[in-house]
Amino acid sequence: MMQSVHLYLAQRICAMIMAPLVFIHLGVIIYAIQGGLSAEEILGRTRGSVFWMLFYGLFVAAASLHAAIGLRVIAQETLRLRGMIAGILAWGVFAVFFFMGARAVTAVTMI
Repeated sequence: MMQSVHLYLAQRICAMIMAPLVFIHLGVIIYAIQGGLSAEEILGRTRGSVFWMLFYGLFVAAASLHAAIGLRVIAQETLRLRGMIAGILAWGVFAVFFFMGARAVTAVTMI
């Protein structure tokens, strides 16, 4: 019972972290599109930027954890997975999402 409360709180905290990041991300997209920036110009602004690396790194971590917890609950409710199996599934989902997101952040921000 206590674990589910902690997971519930962790997912809500991730959502609170992601909400402003989503709005900033969408704002940046709109700015880039309306400004007519090319992919090369966008990468020129993000490459080597510690700010964008930390921004999108936090975004990836929060989204990965949020999704993994949500999919764990879905698996428990629909597939009747319990205990360690549900936990392994959630950690596996987190690892895959985090790894893919970290690769994308690295590709966009590293020189």
